[in-house]
Amino acid sequence: MLWEDFILMIAELLDCVFGCGHHRYSFPITVRSRSRSQAASLTGTYVVCLDCGKEMSYDWNEMKVISSAAEKRNYMRSLATKQAA
Repeated sequence: MLWEDFILMIAELLDCVFGCGHHRYSFPITVRSRSRSQAASLTGTYVVCLDCGKEMSYDWNEMKVISSAAEKRNYMRSLATKQAA
């Protein structure tokens, strides 16, 4: 597993330097089945970059893509406070 993590880290580094800017998205797709993709597991809805094919979580309420780890943490934090209230 260490080798796979290394390859993933190199791929992410190359994507940051030379990768896609994710400027063109598909229409948001909502998955209702139990077997959701990783992108849809956060909100139930995701979009796909039309240039590179990467799936990213999408928030219908805010109408924006949730792409970074910090945005995902903030989204989960906001859900927790809404449910606690």
